[in-house]
Parts: sequence; structure tokens; C-alpha cells
Amino acid sequence: MIRNDIRNIAIIAHVDHGKTTLVDQMLRQGGVFRQNQQVAERVMDSNDLERERGITILAKNTAVHYGDYKINIVDTPGHADFGGEVERVLKMVDGVLLLVDSFEGPMPQTRFVLQKALGLKLPVLLVINKVDRPDARCEEVVDELVDLLIELDADPETLDRPIIYASARKGTATLDLEKPGEDLQPLFDTIMKYIPAPEGDPDGPAQVLISTIDYNEYVGRIGIGRITRGTLRDGTMVVRTNAMSEKVSPPWRLTALSVYEGLKKVPAESVSMGDIVALTGLADISIGDTVCDPATPEALPFVAITEPTVTMTFSVNDSPFAGKEGQFVTSRHLRARLFRELETDVSLRVKEGESPDQFDVWGRGELHLSILIETMRREGYEFQVSKPEVIYRWENGVRQEPIERMVADVPQAYAGAVIEKIGRRRGTLESMSGSDRVRLEFLVPSRGLFGYRSEFMTDTRGEGIMSAVFDHYEEYKGDIPHRNVGALICYETGDTTQYGLFYAQERGTLFVGSQTPVYHGMICGESSRPGDIVVNVCRQKHVTNMRNASSSEDSLRLVSVHPLTLEECLEFIDDDELLEITPKSLRMRKRELSHEQRAKAASRAKQ
Repeated sequence: MIRNDIRNIAIIAHVDHGKTTLVDQMLRQGGVFRQNQQVAERVMDSNDLERERGITILAKNTAVHYGDYKINIVDTPGHADFGGEVERVLKMVDGVLLLVDSFEGPMPQTRFVLQKALGLKLPVLLVINKVDRPDARCEEVVDELVDLLIELDADPETLDRPIIYASARKGTATLDLEKPGEDLQPLFDTIMKYIPAPEGDPDGPAQVLISTIDYNEYVGRIGIGRITRGTLRDGTMVVRTNAMSEKVSPPWRLTALSVYEGLKKVPAESVSMGDIVALTGLADISIGDTVCDPATPEALPFVAITEPTVTMTFSVNDSPFAGKEGQFVTSRHLRARLFRELETDVSLRVKEGESPDQFDVWGRGELHLSILIETMRREGYEFQVSKPEVIYRWENGVRQEPIERMVADVPQAYAGAVIEKIGRRRGTLESMSGSDRVRLEFLVPSRGLFGYRSEFMTDTRGEGIMSAVFDHYEEYKGDIPHRNVGALICYETGDTTQYGLFYAQERGTLFVGSQTPVYHGMICGESSRPGDIVVNVCRQKHVTNMRNASSSEDSLRLVSVHPLTLEECLEFIDDDELLEITPKSLRMRKRELSHEQRAKAASRAKQ
């Protein structure tokens, strides 16, 4: 049977192409907000990190009403590192809106999410967004999209569907570029016409595939998924099973059912086939589980999640400043928090490390892991991490490494510098197009992009745009130099002084300012030449009886101090270094803090 009063859609796109802004306008025009209600921009980006960084990290559900129809909408992340969020929610919907920027056109993540949607045989509606940009090139972008669809073997129906031209910021859409839109009615009408209604047996035994996990401190874990068959009622007895293990749990009672209305979850007494529902009552429910009738425990297959490509070692902080700033500092705390993250993040892997206080964490990229680190840091955790490394695999005795498809959009004058730098990092140029601004497409080893983003911004004077997404594995490409300069290392423990920093800045770029607590073996700057240099940034000026001596230190001006962000620290550290993370501080340090022991180890290595 077909349930015609509901449509379930996901909005997918490359990062910063306007998904969340479009959802804002769909909510506003769908009657979720009052006419004069003040609403924050990108209302779906609800957590602090999403608002600070201007990106969507977690997929979120909402719903609007259009006439007699209810449209369940899933807003998804656009960054490749959070692709696991996109992959799992596609099992919850019957069709997707693919947003593409009217200037940038199809980007690496556009290809990735489109491939996943086509692989699941989901209908795709193409939306060209930001058509009001002065540099919009809608016709060329449509041609690029058609070429991409043909390359990915899309069915003829996808190519025959109308293309929607929208301005998410203005809240308008049209099917004809010559006739500017006034509202989003053409978009809603196209969704109703071309996205199929849910199909299934509303009278059969209940079956729900859990695609997302939410958590509430009062009720515990909440499983979110779409009912593929049957009807569920509040207080019903159900069982949980999984296609991977095929084990069936003992029966348990649903303590609450909720459906989405606008930005809220609304309690419901019963839900039927086609509804997206939140289930409460089972403590250990997980993503990929199937909740079903005890009489017919049939597990539904879950989507295959792309494997992680980057690994880091998380360990207990053992620096001289350990335990001073964090609330959770032990290996027990660290272990519990990392394994709790596995319950909601399907792209993450955690394994026990070489020692009881170390854990190997695998993720989809540097940003994926840095978001986890920043989240834990804000929760009061204190720990240290190693340099990110790619995950190799062996096939027929040959070592293979992950390769990423990178697209760079740069002014013509800087294209040569980008091609040269990527060439040094074992990348190959696949295509080059454009005149004033050039689009370069490369295949680059994942490890070749570590630390490159800051270089890229420098080489393009801040005018370049780059993005990359995992493409495939290839045979190992050879060594790539990570860092061609050394570090400035603190000689002793204490507080930095203006006097000590002034004479240390001649050796390179400083990362710490005056009156900052440091310890011996801690990295306080970047050397201007290869090789590490030990500097005394805590040095005091000798007291003299000269009259002007008291004010002479005021004239010691520091040229510049460049404190590093979390991502910059992860890009900077080398194999023999660690990043100490506390709720208040980021400190880079040598694994071996003793200067004498490092010198002996270097001497033995030369011999």
C-alpha cells in the first residue's frame, strides 16, 4: 500500500552550498514559525560547534506541512569527514534533494553523496542554489551536473526530472530561470510530484530500522528511524535484532513514541508505516538495529558505511602540568567516553592501544577527529593525542594507501604554485578548466594533504577554495616530507618572560605570549630552519643599578605571536611529538621531554 499523505526527503550537498539555509526557509514557509517570530539563522545548526564553525556536523530531523501533506526533512552535513552521517540517514528517506552552488558547481562531496543516493535507487531532484549570485553560471553548472549523472550511470528518469533554480537566502524557487520565483511553492510542488510516497504494509508486523541515536539524560537512549511496515503503539512489546549478528533481544516495552513537528519532537500514541519516529525504552539500542514485532523478528539490512582512513592515538596526559585543568583525566574516563562515542558515530572505530592508557581512534579525516577532540575538551576531558596518520591496507602483499579527489578553485596567477606543491606531495593533476579562475582536480594521497590547507591559503593569498573527499586505495606512492622546519623547544619549566621571548623570536615564529606557563620539552614556536632548537623563554633580565634598567624591558617588543588552533596543532606536530589537550589549553610537546635523552637518541640514530 502507498501512504500518500507523507514524503520523506534528505537534503544533500557539498559543504557551504546552502542546505541548512534552505531548510530554514522551508520551515518558515511551511508555517513552523509565526509571521513575526525572530529566528536565528541556520536554526538547524543547534550545537555550539556548528554555530561557531558555520558547518553542519550532525544530521537532524524536522518536518513541515504543505497543504494536507507532511514532509519529513533530514538536514545532512556537507563536509566529507562527516559522510557517515549522510550514508546512514539515506535509509530513512524515499528521495533526496541535491543542492549545487550556481557558481562552484559539482564538487567532490557532491559526487560522493550523489553516488550513495543512486546506489540506493533513490529518486534525485536537482536544485541549483544561490541563483541570485552576481557570478552565477547556471547553464554551465547544469551541463556539469548532467555529465556527472551520466558518469555515475543515473537512470533516464533522473535526467528527465525538472531542475529547480532556488535562492535559499531569499526563500524563492522557480523551474524557469527567465521567470524569477516569489516563494518556495515550485519546490514543494516538485517534491510532491516526483518524490514517491512511502510504500509498505500498514497492517503487517511492525518493523523499524534505527538510523540515528539521540540521548536524553532523563530517558536515556532514543532510537530514531522510519517505520517500514506495520503500526506501533505506546506501550507495545517489541524485540531488537540486527542483520550483522541476527541475535534477538528479550521483549521490552516502548515507554514513549515521538514524531517530528517542526523543530520539536511531539508525543504520539501510535505511528504507522512511513512515519519517522523516535523510540524510547531500550537502554542498549544501536544504529543499524531493527525494532520489530516479537512474533516476526526480521532484521533489515543496513547501509555499508565507508571505512575510516585516518588514525590517531589518544592517551592519558602525562605532562608536568597533568591534572591541573581537566575534570576527567584517568584512562577509565577516557575509555568510557571514546566507546560511548561509538554508539552515535558509525564512521568511528576505537581499539585498545599498546598500553592500558592508550587508545587507537580511527576516523574519516582530520576534521572528523578534531571535532571529537574539541567536543571532549569542552566536556572537561584532559588527554593527549599523536600526529594523525593514514590507515594503510595490504592486498596481495602490496601496501596500499587512501587516495583523495581534491578540487581547488584558484585565481589563474596562483595555479602554478598549487600544481607544484601538490606534485611534491605525490598528487597527479586530473583536469584543469577555466580562465580567470581555474578549477584544478587532483588525485592526492591522504597523507599528502596533512598540513597543506594553511600552505594553500598562503599560496593563493586567501582567495583559493579547496575541498577533498576519499576516492579509492592505490599502491603506496613513496615518502612525502611532512615538515621542512624544526620546532623551538622550552629549556625549563616556568612562566615565559618578555625578555626571554624577545631573544627567542630571532630563531623563528612564537606560539606563546608573555606570562604563559611552560615546561621543559614543550614546543613554544616554529624554527625558521630544519632541526629543533632549545630556547630559554623563561630567562629573566639581570638586575642592575642603572637608572633606565627598570624600563628597558618595556622596549622589548615582540614581532608577532601566532597561537595555533586545534587543527593547526594537529597539522604541525611530527612523529616524535604529542598534542596535550585540556579544557583551557592546547600544548604541543616532545614525546621525550628530556633534552639529554633526545640528544642521545638522535646520536644513536646517526650511528
